[in-house]
Amino acid sequence: MGDEHQNPQVNGIDLPRLKRTVCIRFALMILFFGALFFLPAGTLRYRQAWIYMLLFFSAAAGVMCWLIKHDPELLARRMRVKEKEPTQRSIIALATIISIGSYLIPGFDRRFGWSSVPVAAELIAYIIIMLGYGLVVRVLLENRYASRIIEVVRGQKVITTGPYAVVRHPMYLMAAVMYFFSPLALGSYWGMIPGTLVLIPLIARILSEENVLLKGLEGYREYTLRTRYRLIPGIW
Repeated sequence: MGDEHQNPQVNGIDLPRLKRTVCIRFALMILFFGALFFLPAGTLRYRQAWIYMLLFFSAAAGVMCWLIKHDPELLARRMRVKEKEPTQRSIIALATIISIGSYLIPGFDRRFGWSSVPVAAELIAYIIIMLGYGLVVRVLLENRYASRIIEVVRGQKVITTGPYAVVRHPMYLMAAVMYFFSPLALGSYWGMIPGTLVLIPLIARILSEENVLLKGLEGYREYTLRTRYRLIPGIW
C-alpha cells in the first residue's frame, strides 16, 4: 500500500517524463548511429560498427540507468542541449559537423577499402575509448553540475577533486579521445582526420566556457591558478 500515492517527482524532476525522454533519445541515437555507419558502408556486414555500437550503447545504458536511480537531477541536466548564446550554438554546430564526418568516413572506408587497420590496432582503440568512457563516469560521480550547456546554476561550487585536480575540463578530454580513436576502432585511418579537427571547436568552447565560469562561479579564478592545464596535462 502506498506506491500509488508516491510523488513521481524528485526535487522538481518529473521522473516518468525524464524516463520517457531518455528512452526516446536513446532509441533515436541507436538509429542515428546505425545510419551513420551502415548506409555509407552499403552493408550490414560491418563487424567493427556492430562491436562499437554494442560497447558504446551498453555503457551508455548502464550510466543512464544508474543516474535515473541515484541522481535524476544530474541526468535531467545532461538532457538539456540547447545553448543560450549564438556563439555557443555555432561552436556546437561546427563540432557536430566534424564529429559526424569522423563517423561517416569509416563507413565509406569499409565500402571502398581505403584502409587496412590491423585487429590489434582496433582492439587498442576500443580499450582507449572505453577507458575514456570510464573517465566520463568518474567525472559525473565527481561533478553533479556537469551540464551539456554552458551555465552557472544556483548553489554550484567549483569542483577541484578527482579528474578536476589534473585538468580543468576532463569531460572535453574524453570527447577528444573518443573522436580521435573511434575511426580507428571502426577500421579507418582516414576518419581520424576529422577526429583530429574536432579539437578546434573543443578549444573554442573551452575558452568560451571559462569566460562564463570566471565571471559567474565563485572561486573559479583561484582554481585556474592551482590547476594550470585546461585539457592535456603538461601541454595546455
